[in-house]
Amino acid sequence: MEFFGSSNHGTLSTFFSHYSSLMHPGTDFLLKPVFIHGFSGSLHIVLVFVLFFSWLWRKFKGGDGGGGEAPKQRFSNSRNSYYKQVLICTFCVSGISLVFCLLNYFSWYKNGWSDEKVVILLDLAVRTLSWGAICVYLHTQFSNSAESIKFPNFLRVWWGFYFSISCYSLVTDIVLHKDRVSLPVKSLVFDVVCVVLGLFFMYVGFFGKKEGRDSVLEEPLLNGNRSTSVGNDGESNKSRGGTNVNPYSSAGIFSILTFTWMGPLIAAGNKKALDLEDVPELDKVDSVFGSYPRFKSKLDVGCGGSGRVTTLHLVKALIVSAWKEILLTASFGIFYTMASYVGPYLIDTLVQYLYGRRQFKNEGYVLVSAFLFAKLVECLTQRHWFFKTQQVGVRIRAALVTAIYNKGLTLSCQSKQGHTSGEIINFMTVDAERISDFTWYMHEPWMILVQVGLALVILYINLGLAAIATLIATIIVMLANVPLGSLQEKFQDKLMKSKDKRMKATSEILRNMRILKLQAWEMKFLSKINELRKSEAGWLRKFVYTWAMTSFVFWGAPTFVSVVTFVSCMLLGIPLESGKILSALATFRILQEPIYSLPDTISMIAQTKVSLDRIASFLCLDDLQPDVIENIPRGSSDTAVEIVNGNFSWDLSSPNPTLKDINFKVSRGMRVAVCGTVGSGKSSLLSCILGEVPKISGTLKLCGTKAYVSQSPWIQSGKIEENILFGKQMDRGSYDRVLEACSLKKDLEVLSFGDQTVIGERGINLSGGQKQRIQIARAVYQDADIYLFDDPFSAVDAHTGSHLFKECLLGLLSSKTVIYVTHQVEFLPAADLILVMKDGRITQAGKFNDILNSGTDFEELVGAHEEALSALNSVEEGPAEKISVSKEGNSASTNRFVQKEESNDVQNSKTDDLGEPKGQIVQEEEREKGRVGFSVYWKYITTAYGGALVPFVLLGQILFQILQIGSNYWMAWATPVSEDAKPAVASSTLIVVYVVLAIGSSLCILFRSMFLATAGYKTATILFSKMHHCIFRAPMSFFDSTPSGRILNRASTDQNVVDMNMPNQLGGLANSMIQLLGIIAVMSQVAWQVFIIFIPVVAICIWYQQYYIPAARELARLVGVCKAPVIQHFAETISGSTTIRSFDQESRFRDTNMKLNDSFGRPKFHAAAAMEWLCFRLDMLSSITFGFSLIFLISIPAGLINPGIAGLAVTYGLNLNMLQAWCIWNLCNVENKIISVERLIQYTNIPSEPPLVIESNQPDRSWPSHGEVDIRDLQVRYAPHMPLVLRGLTCTFPGGLKTGIVGRTGSGKSTLIQTLFRIVDPCAGQILIDGIDISSIGLHDLRSRLSIIPQDPTMFEGTVRSNLDPLEEYTDEQIWEALEKCQLGDEVRKKEGKLDSTVNENGENWSMGQRQLVCLGRVLLKKSKVLVLDEATASVDTATDNLIQQTLRQHFTDCTVITIAHRITSVLDSDMVLLLSHGLIEEYDSPARLLENKSSSFAQLVAEYTMRSNSSYE
Repeated sequence: MEFFGSSNHGTLSTFFSHYSSLMHPGTDFLLKPVFIHGFSGSLHIVLVFVLFFSWLWRKFKGGDGGGGEAPKQRFSNSRNSYYKQVLICTFCVSGISLVFCLLNYFSWYKNGWSDEKVVILLDLAVRTLSWGAICVYLHTQFSNSAESIKFPNFLRVWWGFYFSISCYSLVTDIVLHKDRVSLPVKSLVFDVVCVVLGLFFMYVGFFGKKEGRDSVLEEPLLNGNRSTSVGNDGESNKSRGGTNVNPYSSAGIFSILTFTWMGPLIAAGNKKALDLEDVPELDKVDSVFGSYPRFKSKLDVGCGGSGRVTTLHLVKALIVSAWKEILLTASFGIFYTMASYVGPYLIDTLVQYLYGRRQFKNEGYVLVSAFLFAKLVECLTQRHWFFKTQQVGVRIRAALVTAIYNKGLTLSCQSKQGHTSGEIINFMTVDAERISDFTWYMHEPWMILVQVGLALVILYINLGLAAIATLIATIIVMLANVPLGSLQEKFQDKLMKSKDKRMKATSEILRNMRILKLQAWEMKFLSKINELRKSEAGWLRKFVYTWAMTSFVFWGAPTFVSVVTFVSCMLLGIPLESGKILSALATFRILQEPIYSLPDTISMIAQTKVSLDRIASFLCLDDLQPDVIENIPRGSSDTAVEIVNGNFSWDLSSPNPTLKDINFKVSRGMRVAVCGTVGSGKSSLLSCILGEVPKISGTLKLCGTKAYVSQSPWIQSGKIEENILFGKQMDRGSYDRVLEACSLKKDLEVLSFGDQTVIGERGINLSGGQKQRIQIARAVYQDADIYLFDDPFSAVDAHTGSHLFKECLLGLLSSKTVIYVTHQVEFLPAADLILVMKDGRITQAGKFNDILNSGTDFEELVGAHEEALSALNSVEEGPAEKISVSKEGNSASTNRFVQKEESNDVQNSKTDDLGEPKGQIVQEEEREKGRVGFSVYWKYITTAYGGALVPFVLLGQILFQILQIGSNYWMAWATPVSEDAKPAVASSTLIVVYVVLAIGSSLCILFRSMFLATAGYKTATILFSKMHHCIFRAPMSFFDSTPSGRILNRASTDQNVVDMNMPNQLGGLANSMIQLLGIIAVMSQVAWQVFIIFIPVVAICIWYQQYYIPAARELARLVGVCKAPVIQHFAETISGSTTIRSFDQESRFRDTNMKLNDSFGRPKFHAAAAMEWLCFRLDMLSSITFGFSLIFLISIPAGLINPGIAGLAVTYGLNLNMLQAWCIWNLCNVENKIISVERLIQYTNIPSEPPLVIESNQPDRSWPSHGEVDIRDLQVRYAPHMPLVLRGLTCTFPGGLKTGIVGRTGSGKSTLIQTLFRIVDPCAGQILIDGIDISSIGLHDLRSRLSIIPQDPTMFEGTVRSNLDPLEEYTDEQIWEALEKCQLGDEVRKKEGKLDSTVNENGENWSMGQRQLVCLGRVLLKKSKVLVLDEATASVDTATDNLIQQTLRQHFTDCTVITIAHRITSVLDSDMVLLLSHGLIEEYDSPARLLENKSSSFAQLVAEYTMRSNSSYE
């Protein structure tokens, strides 16, 4: 078989004529290539027809629905294990045939044609086509399902024929040429390959066994019914134990080398948008369940049990826990570097070969083989180097995040005060991420030395002593990069610090957005964020322009180094030959990488060190003191809690302890009440029993398990049921009893999904009372020994409070030890022991009656309570005397009216249930699916200056490329091929022209970098402003249904991508495409025939890219979506760490965090693998193009082409695979990164609240002058998919009077207030204030004229002054006056900074009661005509409540005061009382009139309260 043998055609003809005489006449034709190839071609044509008709038959037969499924059913439980191998081998036969067809075509193109050659070419072409058809046939038939494969009979017969023909060809070759003519190596190789492949097909067709379905690869990926989600508890164990093996861990060596194990996932991504359950689990080694324990054990060994983690310990633990992978990547790096220098080393030899200087026979093919082998090694090692580093990165990140999370769970309160939750979250999102990114750079420092050393060796071989000049030039360029690198590092550091500040502020604002909107402060706080961003943007601008200069140095480096080298050659008299110059140019291009990456690596090392230091210092923080509590074995003692001589302090450095001389003993089953004024240390006492407060001296003994209910409810986002069970198994009987005792049954009936309702972040869609009762239910369900309640009854109404006390404390918990803090005196007599606290000391202890007369502190509290009760009695008794028997009829009629209302109410609620659309308040995160629309790219490109800078960026890049190619072309053309050839121009002219072109290209790249940096910076700034403006103007419903983690993710991660990455990515894409076009232009100059192979290769590359993108895009989106739950869970854990610890639930929360981390790691790991899967295939394809062009160059006769220009084409071709992969990689990366832009743009389109100010309809400055609130047929629902909350309210609150609103929890009290402030707009009806419809004026005009003391008292991080007067409208005198009025003057004077004394995040260093008083201070400053109190005195004791009421009576006499209260005493002195039930008005009248009617609901509430209060004294 003659595939290459054109030159020795004559010899073979002689041989054949001589040999024919030895054979039987007529049989010699059977040995001629014409017969063999003719026969083979005919058989292949028959095969094509058979395949075609078989396809048609299946088409028509499948159309009538007949029998299409039969074969599938017949073999449904088996699968041929050779399907993939057969498919690959079939593709190989087609590909080899195509390569040999093209090679022969070019080989014979110059030397004329013959019949034999035409037949050979046709046979090869038909082979290519027919085997390609078999490939398609196999793929379409068997790839889409896991059903069986039994290869068709005709295919097996064909394989038999093919094997026979291949053997015949090989035997003919050997027989004909034995001892006569030298054997054509290429023909023999081809025949051997065909025989080996034929043998494999024969084995598979006739002896291959079937085996059970390959469940490992197929089921998790393609079977939709099976979930592999980490969140699913049923599957979570698989992730932990690695039993649900992912394709990577079970893949064979070939599959791992070629990344074929990723195929099923990418195929699945092509068929549908991937969801998390489609992504396979991580292998145990990569999973956090495998990587964290290994890291933790190494860290503990390093620290030697001291617990003091240093940066060195951290680094050692990280390295030791992944040392195998680090060594493996290092070896890949070495092999890659050596292989990448083979090309530059051999270019001179290739140029000399093309010039005609050949050292031995077949030298050309040896050179081509060397080039291609080096390319193959380079490709394989680079791909696996990159993949392995990312794999290590995923492990390191998971281990660090878990370590940070676990530390966050055990931090002491003092340590936590030094780090806000925003900062701790940053350790996880920024620092851990950066350390995992460093795995890309970990080998750079020593590899740079290897790369520069190899480059200098090659240059020394080619250019002698001029290599020293190269070294000096390289050092100069690297040194030029150092100041730029250090500047970049400095700016990056400043940028991160300012970003931290901004994120901290953003996180606090999002937490308290409701209060900001109620007070009309949101735009002021937006300007605060904008100020912080302005400072951040200043550093960002410096950073991007420094980056532009670095970029200029990067692109200019090879040019500068080559100019210095060539000038040195001229001065030293070293002759410049085109081969040596091209070798040098190729070397300079590779040198560009270490030159550029040095400053980048230095910067990355510095950044990573900063992150390591930050994490190490965080891991060093003090944990809770382990020895605070002395735990006595359960059941071994009758004492439940005992404190002897206890001194405790939140701040150990403070001379004044928080709790002093604490002595008390609580026996098992006792009820202990703790009372005292605001700030006396009641909550601190409970915290100290929990072990939260550092101990100075004394002993604290505890016997049994604990359950704790905090004062401000901590609710996890998730289902109500999950919050109550809190990790315990469901016991339906016990669960129902707890719901009943906590009066949650009715609430759950009202909620659309009952206890399956998903609670929004921080319980946003529940009322304060509901949150508190869920907290109590959680504690009661745990069945602990010791219960600690921190004033849980204050947030619920009187009826519910007494029910909870009776059913929970006196009922379900009657045999338990209960310690409860309360401000309600009526709950004190039931206690076996009462502790009265003042200034951190227990001033009195004993039973109610014993201590009532023995001290002033307790007497004060009870006195205040009696005063409130006497007011109640006077209201109650006055009208009662006037009631006579004749009124009974009225009473009965009223009762009937109420009953009728109730039956209507039930009816309404039923119709509401049937007719209204239902839905959870927290919807799943919005995730775009499918291709990112062109509109997103267009918006991004045209945001800055309408896209005016884009053409300049492109022009700069194009000119740079033209000048670069021009300068290299000039050097290749103008220099002689060897010493004896005459140079085309003088050496001075050669260098001058080269220098001019080099300077021109450098200037172009400088302008391009500057324009790109400017456009990117401007775009990031505009998108930030737009998004934040839209977020701050969003309605409250947006914040209720959107967890803050989602918003923070966009404000940090996505904004960071737009700030730092997006301009480079888009610029890099344009750059790589322009460079690729330049290479194609240079290569086609030498041989246009390259296009014959280049066009199909590019088409295949594009097809691959299109095939890969759907899966990659969804994986990138999943990475974004899976990150938010990790952050949110972490934020929730930090805020609820006390509750979690008190229930001993740390291990469950750690487990959840690990599962969420694995959910994030899965798409990240597979996205990295998918990228390498694509790059590997692109590298292989570009190597084919490069190899083909090399073979073409060595096949054409010498002298037909300029060797210098041919060498230039090869020089550029060496970069072809890298550039082609870079181009596609950039394209994919842009597609992945543009998702961040898409997510930001998503939030620039949030529907906005109504306008803040309506210029045409602004109320007078004096409005509201009277304060009359008129409500007409008001109907409200929180979202279109949720039921009505208020269902047709009509009433009037008279101006200047006090109106109290009462009702059971969840009756719609808070909703009415929110509608008054237009937090929620009514879906029907209206509210008028002084005759003006509040819906017709701007929101700020409305909200700034109303005042509110909200249910949850809020303080912001800052100072006392900034908390009372954020808008800076009042003088210090006015502020002090307000503080005096709200009883905080003395407290603030005690503090060092007075008005400038610091307030911690969430006002943590102020008690709940004090925070409530601060809110009162704000109202006193504002002096509005309409004041709303939303359970404003819930967190204060009765005495302070009386003080607040007195203050309000004194300063708001002529104002309309609307009070929502659970304490009946708070509304008794109101002029009117409105009683709501299930969103309807049940009663509305003056308290006296309502009390006259004993059967009225209000009278019953009061009677209940009085009875409860009086019963306490019996």
